[in-house]
Order: sequence, then C-alpha cells, then structure tokens
Amino acid sequence: MDEKRHKMLEEQLREEIAALIVNGEVKDPRVGPLVSVTRVEAARDASHAKVYVSTFAQSLVDRSEEGEAEGAAEADKLLAAAVAGLQSAAGFIQAQVAKRIRVRLTPKLQFVADRGIREGFEINERMRSLFS
Repeated sequence: MDEKRHKMLEEQLREEIAALIVNGEVKDPRVGPLVSVTRVEAARDASHAKVYVSTFAQSLVDRSEEGEAEGAAEADKLLAAAVAGLQSAAGFIQAQVAKRIRVRLTPKLQFVADRGIREGFEINERMRSLFS
C-alpha cells in the first residue's frame, strides 16, 4: 500500500471510530462521549491498527480541587477504564467500521491509552508557574 492510501486509511479509521463513540453506538458504560480518538497507526498490510485514545475528563480531573497526585491517578483510572471498555467492544467496532469503509481487509483493532493531552497540560502549567 502506498503512503497516500495508507494515511487515508488511518484517517478514515480515526473518523469512523470517533463517530461511533460520539454517537453513542458503543454501549459500554466505561466509554463516554468525552473519549477522543487522537490517532490511528495501521500496519503496512492493514492487518492490525493501534487506536490511540484520550479522554477530556482527564483535564477536568486535573483541574479539580484535589491534589495533583490524586487528580492524575483519577485521570489515569478514567482513561484505563475507557480503554478497557473500547477493547471489550473492539469486535463490534471493527464490524461497524467494515460496513462503513471499503477495504479488502478490515484491521484488527487494538486500543491504547494516549496520555499526551494530559502531559501537555502539565508542561503548560509548569511553564506558566515558572513565569509567574
């Protein structure tokens, strides 16, 4: 698969999985509307794909009145629960994606926690505290 088609497949997978989550089609209670698909990395032969997810609830917990350590631990628990919920619904999600996009082989999905958003907030807060 050439580079352009590969990137297009990854983007289509990201959009379709995100739409399933936002529309509430994934019925697992651990997967809420605040779960976001940040990126998808598909194998060259399109047999597997890693789906990186994050949750906006992390930033809400981080900014709560709890201590920094408790907030980070709670955010990690929320993200881990969302990833577990998505992984348990991976077969359903894969079947829905197969119906919506036209590819010969639908990749087997593996969901991975992406802590980049929270780490970005932490770096931003540290920089802000240095200059204030």
